[in-house]
Amino acid sequence: MRAAINRTRSIAAALACVFLWLAGVSCSSEAEPDPIPNVREDHHSYSNPNQIRVTRVELDLDVSFERTSLEGSATLVLKREGTGGELILDTRDLNIKSVDAAGPSGEFASVDFELGDSDAILGASLTIALSPNAERVRIDYSTSPSASGLQWLGPAQTAGKKHPFLFTQSQAIHARSWIPLQDSPGVRVTYAATIRTPKELFAVMSAEMEAQQPSDAATPGEYRFQMPQPIPSYLIALAVGDIEFQAMSERTGVYAEPSIVERAAKEFEDTEAMMQAVEKLYGPYQWQRYDILVLPPSFPFGGMENPRLTFATPTILAGDKSLVSLVAHELAHSWSGNLVTNATWRDFWLNEGFTVYLENRIQEAVFGRERAEMEASLEVQELEEELKELEPRDQVLHVDLKGRDPDEGFTLVPYVKGMLLLRSLEKAVGRDRFDTFLRSYFDHFSFQSITTEDFLDYFSRYLLSANPEVAEKVPVEDWLLKPGLPHDAVLPSSNAFERVEAVASRWYGGGIELAEIPSGQWTTQEWLRFLRTLPEQLEADRMNELDKAFSLSESGNSEILHQWLLMSVRNSYAPAYPKVEEFLSSVGRRKFLKPLYTELAKTADGKQRALAIYKKARPLYHPIAAATIDETLGVAPE
Repeated sequence: MRAAINRTRSIAAALACVFLWLAGVSCSSEAEPDPIPNVREDHHSYSNPNQIRVTRVELDLDVSFERTSLEGSATLVLKREGTGGELILDTRDLNIKSVDAAGPSGEFASVDFELGDSDAILGASLTIALSPNAERVRIDYSTSPSASGLQWLGPAQTAGKKHPFLFTQSQAIHARSWIPLQDSPGVRVTYAATIRTPKELFAVMSAEMEAQQPSDAATPGEYRFQMPQPIPSYLIALAVGDIEFQAMSERTGVYAEPSIVERAAKEFEDTEAMMQAVEKLYGPYQWQRYDILVLPPSFPFGGMENPRLTFATPTILAGDKSLVSLVAHELAHSWSGNLVTNATWRDFWLNEGFTVYLENRIQEAVFGRERAEMEASLEVQELEEELKELEPRDQVLHVDLKGRDPDEGFTLVPYVKGMLLLRSLEKAVGRDRFDTFLRSYFDHFSFQSITTEDFLDYFSRYLLSANPEVAEKVPVEDWLLKPGLPHDAVLPSSNAFERVEAVASRWYGGGIELAEIPSGQWTTQEWLRFLRTLPEQLEADRMNELDKAFSLSESGNSEILHQWLLMSVRNSYAPAYPKVEEFLSSVGRRKFLKPLYTELAKTADGKQRALAIYKKARPLYHPIAAATIDETLGVAPE
């Protein structure tokens, strides 16, 4: 026991020295370091929740596709935490028309407010003068057509081609571009909303919905929502469009455009089984329903874990359930991320490392260990490739993002390195014991936002103290603060991949013909391993042989097609160039865009091709994706 406590203190000492060093203060080895400060200051928010905390947001908004704007009001319910007389909120490019406040009487009256100077990353502060008895604030405002958290799509950009579409993406700090609020993951709020849309369109949100279909609404074009559980601002989400619903079980269903809703429901039909698997491991699902909204292809991410309503890219609709690990991932966020949330963006690994670990466990329970190990192995391979390009400061789990856009922290490090840390802890203590620890962790911190220090304290008290040997087996401070992967990380392995790698080597070495490869039974994961095992530089005849044998340029699986197009660009395989342009012009998922544009930009001819494609495709991309490609190609932001 004493050894465990001493080891924990050494972790604390190492972290404390790092914090002092970052602050410009020397950490002497002769003096006993101060305990780790439980740092909750959010460098990405102007807000002052330590003085006045917003506990509830009530939205009343009109959706105007003509003006590409949300217009109306946000009423904020306040809780006094200190003696301050000012409420400070986060905004970005909002037109603030008026601010009123109300006390115990409930009667609103105009109050003074000041909009601060705009910062390129943080937006502008909104400071509101309040009397000591103010309990609610109502802000009348409208959003900018260029709001970073909103994407307005014309009919041509949708599957149905008849109606426009709107969706939000609030993570990390984009909620402030469509709601004036305390935009920090450390501030949790309940919310309600009344959303008015054109009568032919339907609104959905990450909340309890009054109507599951447009015909269920009491008033056509007016929809009401309630989120009774406290969530961070980045999980407030809205979508409006020609949307239909199809149930998959009593508590799961799919929302999508009419032309794809049935196909999506078939693809995701194992969602209920996934829910039951994770509940068995880590406790009851606490959000009542779990539905999935399939968005148009310009959505910049694979998925977004908005509670009760995951937003998902259509690129995972492969027709064979081979890409539904994304559903497992977003579902897992119902525990890690939504239930227990990172308090600041430097603690992002607490959201994503835990979620990738849970995702893998769900995959194992529903589809078998071999599939789960293949998925994890591919993720590690992608991380190892990305680590070659990342600066050392971005290879650590407890990454310092002060003065930087938190979106820069959305690398594979918090996701996959975080997952590998948990795998290593699982091996050190045994799976059953580790599952018990995780179950208690989710119960203990439910509906809270926590820091890395909170995790370390709980880990020390409830796992390390009873298992002191773990501290020697898994040096947690190295995982958190040192770049790269520890040499003793517990890596996934797959017998299926070993067989695929052998086949790839035999074919490239001339020992087997493509017709002899047993690829007919391969999973998507095996195909990806096969393609990634081949040398980076392939002769034109070899590329042509692969394409002719397997029609890779016409693959309907987005992951396989993306890998093939990367290989085609890298090897100047001209027959695939039209497909490269088509793909980049029809898919907005940042995971696919950035690698292809990066590869194109490595040669002068490729960069010219990339710039020509981007000039036409950029209006189709979400602002988050466009900002990434602007930087990749050295293009001035619009």
